[in-house]
Amino acid sequence: MKKNLRQRTIIILVVTIASLYYVIGPHRMPRASDFTAEGIKRNLSENIRLGLDLKGGSHLVMQVQTDKYLEKVTSEGASALRQAATTNGYQVKDVRPEIGGGNYRIVLETDDTSKLGEMRDTLPGKAAGFNPNDWSVNASGNRITWELTGAAQRTLAQSATEQAYRIVDSRINQFGVAEPTLQYHGAQESHQILLQMPGLQDPERVKKLLSAESRLELVHVISPPSPAPIQKYATREEALATFPGGNVPANRKVVSYVERDEPTAAGGTNEQSGDRPKSWVIVETPPVVDGSELRSADAVSRTGQGNDFQIAFSLKPSGAEKFGRWTGQNINQYMGVVLNDEVKSIAYIKSQITDSGEISGTFTRESANDLVLTLRSGALPAPIRYQEERTVGPSLGADSIRAGVTASIAGLIFVILFMVFYYRGSGINAVVALLLNLILTVAALVLFNATLTLPGIAGLILTIGMAVDSNVLIFERIREELRTGKTVASSVEQGFARAFVTIIDTHVTTIVSALFLFIFGTGPIRGFAVTLVLGLLANLFSAVYVSRTIFIWVLSRKGRRAETLSI
Repeated sequence: MKKNLRQRTIIILVVTIASLYYVIGPHRMPRASDFTAEGIKRNLSENIRLGLDLKGGSHLVMQVQTDKYLEKVTSEGASALRQAATTNGYQVKDVRPEIGGGNYRIVLETDDTSKLGEMRDTLPGKAAGFNPNDWSVNASGNRITWELTGAAQRTLAQSATEQAYRIVDSRINQFGVAEPTLQYHGAQESHQILLQMPGLQDPERVKKLLSAESRLELVHVISPPSPAPIQKYATREEALATFPGGNVPANRKVVSYVERDEPTAAGGTNEQSGDRPKSWVIVETPPVVDGSELRSADAVSRTGQGNDFQIAFSLKPSGAEKFGRWTGQNINQYMGVVLNDEVKSIAYIKSQITDSGEISGTFTRESANDLVLTLRSGALPAPIRYQEERTVGPSLGADSIRAGVTASIAGLIFVILFMVFYYRGSGINAVVALLLNLILTVAALVLFNATLTLPGIAGLILTIGMAVDSNVLIFERIREELRTGKTVASSVEQGFARAFVTIIDTHVTTIVSALFLFIFGTGPIRGFAVTLVLGLLANLFSAVYVSRTIFIWVLSRKGRRAETLSI
């Protein structure tokens, strides 16, 4: 008996001390100041993650514009089919996307109708990135029409949402927002993403970072080769006038360009020459390489001081191979670095370049770092629109904490008074187990990096009730055994044994319900479910193991002849 009691006591002390330290102690090498009142308060604020409703912060609901993504897929599919037709020697009159009314089509027209069936069957397999399984095809007259199927639209839209989710997650984590909550929101077909950022009161910079595009392209600028000057146009209309009827071919694009002093080789530096007017250039599409081939990007100070930064980037091996092959074949041609449909710099190819380049510009440190983050995380597959935005002030969060703590303390005091009054000495046993249950629950929240929300505090209060319920079950079973004339030791043994099955049953059923809340619920509901599950698991230890250990200790002090029990 004494050996068993000693083992139980050691286990309880180790668990209690470890839990207390995990809650109020520093999670680093401790210092003496960590154990002062101010240090403990600081450690508590660092260890316990508070949700948006308690800490204040920003709440954003974003919707991925999947229709834009499907338009992009259709346009890229048309370009790929056009390129495949040219490469394989087919004479086509036009290949164009037709988008409208929820329909996404690619129409190919040809004057050589004898090859219509052959093109229908062979071109999809030769077009880079074109998935024939996503399209239904129809050939009639002198045209072939590919139409994106409904199933493919749903699959691609969901894929775009998932990709946007990953990119937002990457950008937020790199940005350094403390303890963000990111999850899908609403029905699957709504394509919405919920982002909560506790402690962040001004979300504007984060919004700009999240919605910022990062479409990096290295393109061939249509111009006479160096040493002739770059072919630029004063207005967009002037550039369009160079095409018959002002219609831009699918393999060309007119983009804006703020003139700068040009470098002597691709990727070289250049200097800002004051405020220069915007001009326009014509570039070739598709690009030589795009942002998907980006390996790394870094903000680099050109002068070593101030806010004069540029972006140095390197390419993946596959991109470096394409880039090297193109630059080797286009010596003295002009190449442009295009970011989000705006030319950032133009240089002529002096010699073959493989895996590196730079985006020149007078960036500030902050804007350079933000651009690096967007480039590293990749381009959003489609634009995002903010459906809902709320900012919760820290004062409201403080009021919620105060109200929740007050309610918890009030409930705890009432339960303690009732248990001591009704069960006398055994009530003190229940109070000790109850306090340990709260310590273990909070320690578990810290251990699993769970976020404590206002519903989570409600879960803590409910846990108090469940813990008391477990003690009531045990104590009433002990009373029943005492009434049958059994000894105190036997009554305690039988009381715990017979109540244990009921306690397990109630806890398991409640935990299963909480798991469903966690799986299907949103942020606050999940916070409630997490706190409730952790509290119930802690209660199994405190109400059964700890409470029984206290009874063993009381009986060991009275000895074998214990005839009464304060219960």
